[in-house]
Amino acid sequence: MSAQGSRSHTAHSVITGVAAALIGYTSTFAVVLTGLQTVGADRRQATTGLVALCFAIGVVSLWLSRRYRMPLTIAWSTPGAAVLVSAGQITGGWAAAVGAFIVAALLVVVTGLWPGLGRLVAAIPAPIAQAMLAGILLDLCLTPVSAVAEYPAQVAPILIVWLAAFVLSPRWAIVAAFVTALVVVAHDAITGDAPSIHWLPEAAATMPSLTWSAVVSIALPLYIVTMAAQNVPGVAIMSSYGFTVPWRAALTATGLGSAVAAPFGAHAVNLAAITAALPASDESHPDPAQRWRTSATLGIAYLTLAVTTSALISFLAVAPAEIIATVAGLGLLGTLGSSLRAALVDESVSRPADCRTAAVITFVVAASGTTIAGISSSFWALIVGLAVYGVTWRPLASSRIVGHKPFRS
Repeated sequence: MSAQGSRSHTAHSVITGVAAALIGYTSTFAVVLTGLQTVGADRRQATTGLVALCFAIGVVSLWLSRRYRMPLTIAWSTPGAAVLVSAGQITGGWAAAVGAFIVAALLVVVTGLWPGLGRLVAAIPAPIAQAMLAGILLDLCLTPVSAVAEYPAQVAPILIVWLAAFVLSPRWAIVAAFVTALVVVAHDAITGDAPSIHWLPEAAATMPSLTWSAVVSIALPLYIVTMAAQNVPGVAIMSSYGFTVPWRAALTATGLGSAVAAPFGAHAVNLAAITAALPASDESHPDPAQRWRTSATLGIAYLTLAVTTSALISFLAVAPAEIIATVAGLGLLGTLGSSLRAALVDESVSRPADCRTAAVITFVVAASGTTIAGISSSFWALIVGLAVYGVTWRPLASSRIVGHKPFRS
């Protein structure tokens, strides 16, 4: 390869890394902000949480990609942020939520060091885990509907631009919606009170506390969806491009990164799933051995975004919360669709129809948003779903009488 060609490919790797960072940040920024505020963070604490997440993503992406010379891309846990929205206000408030973040992070570290815990998580039937996630996401995905009814002049342009961009270039649709939301907020700022912009990154550390309801309502569901909807799919995507992820190192690094950032309000970082495809594909670099540079660039881009996050959030504060929630809902539609499909569509003839029933019940309980004994619906959905699955699974041996085949995992 000529020197000019090498420089061209390197420049393309840098551009791809920056693009992947912008897509990952803008497409789910609103989800994370909504989640942190839902569990009790004020504006300053939520801002600090987002800044800490960006720093953690940047540092871990840089370290893993340079250490293993492969495109190991890190992201924040978008399904985990949806768990926070589902959990709502918990006993102990924001301090208890931070304590739950630390517990979830340590569980990820233990999973990397002790394979037995990983096998236990893998034993949860995929339709049950995906149905729980879909139920958690449903309320967020309904937000654009209620928001356009309440704020039609502000929300309708976001929806129209998103739909047009989705038709032309689906990958950039949510980015276009995010930019449109910024334009809407800018218009509100010009016609109303100008926001007070905080240009420098804010730091508001919180002393964590532990409560039973926070561990059960936040830590356990956060850990499960982060593993099932982020880390495991991330490994599969990397494998499809010919890369073998260093499982123990990746989980240990992301878990420790999450634990260090948690006191500043960061809920979780993990292996990227959707955005992992860009750095790992030949769009990044024709030589697989050089694609790590794209993930390293993504890490640098996130460190840069960390510096600008405080200004962005203080700017968005001028608009109704429904504006950002609309972008969050649009950004999660794809995840909702894939979760529902994984929960309800039989991908092998060996899966019994009863598994679908358990998945539907799991989805309904999670979507209900009901809190019982101070514990959120996501935990109860998992318990009820597993119970129904267990009850309907065992009698399958006798189902031969009516012509069904017994289930084999």
